[in-house]
Amino acid sequence: MLTKRIIPCLDCDLQVPEGRVVKGVEFKQIKYAGNPVDLATRYYEEGADEVVVLDITASHERRATMADVIDRLTENVFMPICVGGGIRKVDDYINMLKAGADKCSTNTAAIKNPQLLTDASKVVGSQAVVIGIDAKRRYVDHPDDAPDKTVIETDKGFCWFDTSIYGGREFTGIDAIQWAVECQERGAGEVLLTSMDGDGTQNGYDIELNKTINDAVDIPVIASGGVGEPRHILEVFEKTDVSAALAASIFHFNQYSIGTVKEYLKENNVAVRL
Repeated sequence: MLTKRIIPCLDCDLQVPEGRVVKGVEFKQIKYAGNPVDLATRYYEEGADEVVVLDITASHERRATMADVIDRLTENVFMPICVGGGIRKVDDYINMLKAGADKCSTNTAAIKNPQLLTDASKVVGSQAVVIGIDAKRRYVDHPDDAPDKTVIETDKGFCWFDTSIYGGREFTGIDAIQWAVECQERGAGEVLLTSMDGDGTQNGYDIELNKTINDAVDIPVIASGGVGEPRHILEVFEKTDVSAALAASIFHFNQYSIGTVKEYLKENNVAVRL
């Protein structure tokens, strides 16, 4: 049985030169959460399976990803690192991997230029190419109201999932499920899937979103957005086949440790690495 991964996420910006970790609610209401190097080191010591570092303002500010932060972070952190934000061209993948990252996540640039995924996968390999999808529910009265979308029936009615870019600042009208399938076909090796409706709310993952996309692709899916307690992580593993659960708030603000979450999962028959 493959073990499930527990992945803390560091949403970062460059409001200070050394970078800072922030956390918001539904991509808004941003507040300070800590120093990226300090937090990543703590999570490594607690037994995290990997860490995701997202430069959440790089695309919006049209600048390069914080490579110096990644370089400093990898001095003390010896677990897989995924870097996202501002990854626009194949050279950005190469530079991040040289800085110590194991894989790179891209969202905005891939939607604007899908060929990027194809080109990057040929150069650095699919295992290093992660597609980030920030999805938001769009409700309709009936599936026929959105004939070109993948409409599913959820606990709150019919909806499809819209994708956003520039850190949630702009919506594209692109169906998230169809987009995930295309990204896999183009060479992406993993999906980092964030529910914008759940982000920071601590109300639990969007199970319907994660299940639908995971069932539509053959590559691993990382569930993100909405964790408030270990029970939510257990739920997403029990109700979907996602390979990893990503969380931020519950770890950053010391509500739970990585070890506590893993022990809880093990007690509930989820295979994890301790």
